Amino acid sequence: MKKQIGVMGSCQDLEYSKEVEALAEAVGKEIARANCTLFFGAEKDLDSLSTAACRGAKKEGGLCVGVTYGKGKDVVEDCDVVVATGLERGGGRELVLALSCDAIIAISGGSGTLTELAIGYQANIPLIVLEDTGGWADKLVGEYLDARKRVKVVGAKTPKEAVEMAVRMAGKP
Repeated sequence: MKKQIGVMGSCQDLEYSKEVEALAEAVGKEIARANCTLFFGAEKDLDSLSTAACRGAKKEGGLCVGVTYGKGKDVVEDCDVVVATGLERGGGRELVLALSCDAIIAISGGSGTLTELAIGYQANIPLIVLEDTGGWADKLVGEYLDARKRVKVVGAKTPKEAVEMAVRMAGKP
């Protein structure tokens, strides 16, 4: 089985820059090059940094699994497999997504990304953030989410470094 690397990040309504979007796409390309499966939150109504990562992975022939809310599978066209959770955004979809990952890479991120990181933290899933992308990625780099100190959020400077760290930290799938 391939390692399952999650990419979590801001939705378009948080107005991320084209530069950060390009970094997300580069993360997706690196995941495909590492022969891993990309897991992401498949949005139905707007673009996101996660879907940018999906586009990048598809450009490199990678396999992409989108976990979406609700019942329908009408999501990103580049997605290979859609997991329709029947749950709403903020209501459990994040649980299914995060727990499906061997490691999580966060790029910027708002409240949904924070939820996914917290779930990953509780499950001892390695957490990597792409530094200097804004949002929760920059706020959490080098931190633990609580006094239990389960998983330290580690920072990466480049998409390649983030994926290399994720693959190494994920261990066996």
